[in-house]
Amino acid sequence: MRAAQIDRSGGPEVLQVRDVPVPTPARGQVLVKVHAAGVNPIDTQLRRLRLGSFPRGTGVDYAGEVAALGPGVENLELGQRVWGFLGIRMRRTGAVAEYLVARPEQMAAAPTTIDLVSAAALPAVGLTALQVLRDGLRLQSGRRLLVVGASGGVGSAAVQLGKAMGASVTAVASARNADFCRELGADQVLDYDSIKPGALTGEFDALVDCHGGSARQYHRMVRRGGRAVTMTMKGLPFALLSVLLPGPRMRFMSEKMRRDDMEALVGYVDRGELRPVVEQVYPLSAVQDAHRAVESGHARGKRVVDPTQ
Repeated sequence: MRAAQIDRSGGPEVLQVRDVPVPTPARGQVLVKVHAAGVNPIDTQLRRLRLGSFPRGTGVDYAGEVAALGPGVENLELGQRVWGFLGIRMRRTGAVAEYLVARPEQMAAAPTTIDLVSAAALPAVGLTALQVLRDGLRLQSGRRLLVVGASGGVGSAAVQLGKAMGASVTAVASARNADFCRELGADQVLDYDSIKPGALTGEFDALVDCHGGSARQYHRMVRRGGRAVTMTMKGLPFALLSVLLPGPRMRFMSEKMRRDDMEALVGYVDRGELRPVVEQVYPLSAVQDAHRAVESGHARGKRVVDPTQ
């Protein structure tokens, strides 16, 4: 099979597509034929990480169908459509490959209302947005939610899920993505470049920061007693500093694979409350280009790699 691997840390140029053996599922594992894999910021960060052994794969989330079952696996069937999140543990092959092996708890039945290539855009960003809104912000109907970086993968999911939870959603994005954010359901859109320092102080009950670059500015917009979460490495330093500042503490969160949360995402998708936003689909041979696009910023949804192309 073909798989994307790296032999050393570095830029997108270290990614190589190679022929490697199709993995055999061991006890308690599932072989999945990958229809598409998402490309996330965490993938580009792991690619640059010097720790760990080589060669190693890339890609943490995927959608596909069950190709083989290892001994002891129950409640899954050959040919079943699945989607899932592998986590960030380094492995010889990741999701950007024609096949992968994973444990049953790292997958769930995929939605039947969307195709598998579109579905691959949702596991990582959907889990992140759901867990941040529900667990980190404890978002309730009627709350005023500010989503910074609203046009990207996590941001676009957070806008949609925030509306589904009954919040009033204000999106922060570039001017060129304003109409896109409104299409996602945002009640109001603020342009990054037009927000004046000190504006809207204390206007919001909850903040989800998907950008990280101006965390302090947006933190001021959250009322005392509100909640704020960032999931970006750029926002982490301010999250640590926020305990010393007026206003709510900003928490740092990252997604965790939970099968029940993946099943909850299926419900949102099937009800039409969450739709995948795929900016571009790349063939496996263009995985370097997909990584470059993610690193360029200004995303509108997700990039995915289709290894069948």
